[in-house]
Amino acid sequence: MESIGIGALAKAAGVGIDTVRYYERAGLVAPSDRLASGYRRYSSVEVSRLRFIRRAQALGFSLREIRELLALSSSRNVASVKRKAEAKLADVDKRLDELKRMREGLSKLIKACPGHGTPESCPILEALGGELQ
Repeated sequence: MESIGIGALAKAAGVGIDTVRYYERAGLVAPSDRLASGYRRYSSVEVSRLRFIRRAQALGFSLREIRELLALSSSRNVASVKRKAEAKLADVDKRLDELKRMREGLSKLIKACPGHGTPESCPILEALGGELQ
């Protein structure tokens, strides 16, 4: 593949130009070349890398974790990649459990609240520590 400019790269990867620049500043992508004019040029490797980054973000990986995954991918350390994914899944499960507890608590408070009356008789405000002044 011939080298492409930042606009074509962004379009091919399905991201905005500012996103490409952001990932470049974060050290996740780099131009393969620069023209004499200073314009960045990218190859298909950067298109694939940007797509990888976006999919990893959609799965909840942070930029730091994505950087680690990219390094592990380069070293072909599949066992470490699996461990990172397992750790992310455990984190997601923990957050889901916390969200379920929050949902149950809110649901109980909403059911207990008549939606009228004085603030002192509001079970939601009472559970949150009383009426705010």
